[in-house]
Amino acid sequence: MTECGATSDRPAGEQPIPVCFRHANRETWVSCTRCERPICPDCMNAAAVGFQCPECVREGRRGQRSAVTAFGAAVSIGNDGLLTRVLIGINVAVWLLTVAVALLRGEVSGDQLGQLVLYGGLTDLVQWGAALPAVTGGSGLMGGIASGELWRLATAMFLHYGIIHLALNMYALWILGRHCESLLGRWRFLTLYLLSGLGGTIAEFVFRSPNTYAVGASGCIFGLMAALFFFFRKLNIDVRPIVVLLGLNLVLGLFLENISLVAHVAGMVTGGALGAILAYAPRGQRQSIVQLAGVCAVALILLTFTAVRITQYDLWPSQRLSTLWITAEDNLHQCVFALKSCHSSQRHRVNITREETIQPNPIPMFNCGPAGMGNAPLER
Repeated sequence: MTECGATSDRPAGEQPIPVCFRHANRETWVSCTRCERPICPDCMNAAAVGFQCPECVREGRRGQRSAVTAFGAAVSIGNDGLLTRVLIGINVAVWLLTVAVALLRGEVSGDQLGQLVLYGGLTDLVQWGAALPAVTGGSGLMGGIASGELWRLATAMFLHYGIIHLALNMYALWILGRHCESLLGRWRFLTLYLLSGLGGTIAEFVFRSPNTYAVGASGCIFGLMAALFFFFRKLNIDVRPIVVLLGLNLVLGLFLENISLVAHVAGMVTGGALGAILAYAPRGQRQSIVQLAGVCAVALILLTFTAVRITQYDLWPSQRLSTLWITAEDNLHQCVFALKSCHSSQRHRVNITREETIQPNPIPMFNCGPAGMGNAPLER
């Protein structure tokens, strides 16, 4: 019988040749510098001095802390830009859904399809998900965020007004998102993206007048640009390109039509605040706790602005609950009706639970595309 680590087919008195402790048929004169067991070339792992066996390498990694960025994210997480690609895919899928629903419901004809694809249109799906502060008329408050349609604060940042608008925003997200994701990791990056977008849509609700729509991811894009300013400052990288890009976008937003400067500025302020919190939180064991507390503070401020603005529409809590229930019930009935009439060429606007049918007047659409990323004025 042969024991692992030595051979027995040598003449008596001659020193046996060591064999690899993992491969008994391979002779070797190299041993692990840590456990001193013989190892063959396939088992050698280069170390600071000599070689180590696979078991010693795994044991050493267990007690070694993973390398992290200056912002608390693991170095290996976010380098592939996976979340950036997922967000781009979601935005593209939502835009395709918008066009498909408009075609299936007969909202556009064949000769109008090109116009819809290039420059967008105020389709039913866009009207359902856009940032609409309120719909007012002779009967008072008849729709919008103020009436309880709070989903608009989130859905508006994933809707786009035509493929040009979509392409420019997604190009900006591809360039900026990968940098932020590699520095922050996926969860911090996702938080920055969503809260920046919410800052833009909440600003539309707070500062815009009723009966105006706004869609686009530019609040998210401006938030990423503002956050990168603080990230570059933290890493001692030249911030002048970011300053020029932000300034160009803001200036062009003053002169181009159908550009929501309110959403741009609000997204920039929200993203800048989050970027400063993530960048300058003290490093160490408390870094994640401080970052989380700062993010919660920003989210609370946004929630406060929303609540205060809702109360300015003179809806008491009981009325708001009733309005929320009516709105949810109306939307359910409208969705069922839309499925039944999907193949009908005639457009219908049905309201089952209310006595009067709401026929909204043409409402201006504000495009939330970042002008500085090559966004031309998108006119209706």
